[in-house]
Amino acid sequence: MTSAAPATVLVFLDPQSENGRIADASKPQLMATDQGATRGDGVFESMLAVQGHPRKLDAHLRRLAGSARLLDLDIPAQDAWRKAIQTAITEYRRQHPAPAPEEDEAVVKLLVTRGVEGADAPTCWVQASPVPASGRRQREAGIDVILLDRGYDSEVGERAPWLLLGAKTLSYAVNMAALRHARKQGADDVIFTSSDGRVLEGPTSTVLLAHLETAEDGAGGTRTTRRLITPQLDSGILPGTSQGALFAAARAAGWELGYGPLEPRDLFDADAVWLISSIRLLAPVNHIDGREIGTPALRKQLTAELNELFATIE
Repeated sequence: MTSAAPATVLVFLDPQSENGRIADASKPQLMATDQGATRGDGVFESMLAVQGHPRKLDAHLRRLAGSARLLDLDIPAQDAWRKAIQTAITEYRRQHPAPAPEEDEAVVKLLVTRGVEGADAPTCWVQASPVPASGRRQREAGIDVILLDRGYDSEVGERAPWLLLGAKTLSYAVNMAALRHARKQGADDVIFTSSDGRVLEGPTSTVLLAHLETAEDGAGGTRTTRRLITPQLDSGILPGTSQGALFAAARAAGWELGYGPLEPRDLFDADAVWLISSIRLLAPVNHIDGREIGTPALRKQLTAELNELFATIE
């Protein structure tokens, strides 16, 4: 009897392998002295591949390079990443053929560490794995969140750049602790706030909110304006690739766009709130700190509208 293929496919970027080196995910691959393991010193990106196509690839590669610059990491060129990504996706689909086109999805992660202690080269790899069932469920059913104080003010990113607030680093212990705390409180997720009362982001997502404004159009009828808002990017949050792509699609569809500053009361006054990320996509927020946001009918309507726009994003 042959054993099943590991759920995760690993492809290491290797100068000796033009398209990346496939590694056995069921066996140890990382040195115990690698600084990604010992110090969380590194950066990463996560994206969704649909029917073999990685979504927003250019945006993710740009953000990976930006994060690496903030950490003074010298990483391989984009072409090397693209080839390794394609190798990982192709191998994953070969090992795990989807039963239907709509189920042909995979999580693709790009990971960089500072490498083995004493060496002068980073460790870089791509991994492809199944989409968590919880993500699909939360897209459809929505989530309950709580507000948590992140412990610093909204200007600390500019005042203390060494905190790396604009980088997507491997140091996710605080983010994971926040999610565990939320689940102990009976919630699904978190929206961080700053010590000076600004809305920031989720541990693994960007915050969006929407307002509908209906006014007379001057011809005896009414006109509804749709406005989509996200927190200010200079408040110490990670620029969201999904938020950026959705904003571009929404603008083309006639939505008005805005960037904070946002306070918690803005969330409670919104017609709908979402946490958006590359893997879970749009997760409508049903309740914040136990208070319902908007109405179920309006959340469903607006989520459907934005999902239609999001589906057009490459």
